[in-house]
Amino acid sequence: MFFLYFYSVMKMQKYPRIRDLREDADLTQQQIGDAINVPQRTYAYYESGQRMIPPHVLCALADYYGVSVDYILGRTDSDCHRGDSAPTGAK
Repeated sequence: MFFLYFYSVMKMQKYPRIRDLREDADLTQQQIGDAINVPQRTYAYYESGQRMIPPHVLCALADYYGVSVDYILGRTDSDCHRGDSAPTGAK
């Protein structure tokens, strides 16, 4: 019983919005990794939920896309910080 509880608590969270944001901008994992200074493989782990995204990377992604960290984490559906459809890093 304890194992099932522990597993459910420790299970990694997926971050579907970072993939959606990347695909909406027609960018590759390599391009985003380069922009936020993480290897492509590490970024792929973030997208798939195999690794938790560290706070500094969350902030870099939010700044790059012009959205809030809460939006990336799925805590809000409002991407109100996004001024236009192009990512900040792509300007």
